Amino acid sequence: MLSDEELIKTVLAGRRKVFAELVRRYERTVHATAAAVLGNYHTAQDAAQQAFLVAYQKLPTLRRQSAFGGWVMKIARREALRIARYEQRATSPELFEAPDADNPNGRIGEASQRLLTAIMKLPRHERIVVLLRYFDRQNVKEIAEITHRSVGTVTKQLSRAHEHLRRRLGGPEL
Repeated sequence: MLSDEELIKTVLAGRRKVFAELVRRYERTVHATAAAVLGNYHTAQDAAQQAFLVAYQKLPTLRRQSAFGGWVMKIARREALRIARYEQRATSPELFEAPDADNPNGRIGEASQRLLTAIMKLPRHERIVVLLRYFDRQNVKEIAEITHRSVGTVTKQLSRAHEHLRRRLGGPEL
């Protein structure tokens, strides 16, 4: 598997289609980053797409090509914040209305809605690790790499997030 740096050099050398591999590598993380800001699944998809478009257009300006992941997540956060300002609904209760096989109309139950609302009220650093862990199914080590934090820090943030959610939702264990 080629490194990010090798893929970027290939893209900059004229093989534009190789950028799709970078998108595949980071699409879930970029989407989770946008979702953490916006709180809406579909709007986060728009922000993620826009972030990759901006990253592609500005790829020649990236100084440390090995830092692509962090760079594209920063772009995603900026795009999500831009969209949130435009729509003025960064913490909308229409959270993550992604349709799935069990729920084709995209509606979620009251308990799920309460949980998602509570997640979106977490401090930003806790919300990001919770979204990556449970919505994006990343393990703690992967989250640490994605967020540039230590495994211990991610573990502590998840633990604190669980405690905050327990208190907000009035439940014993999550």
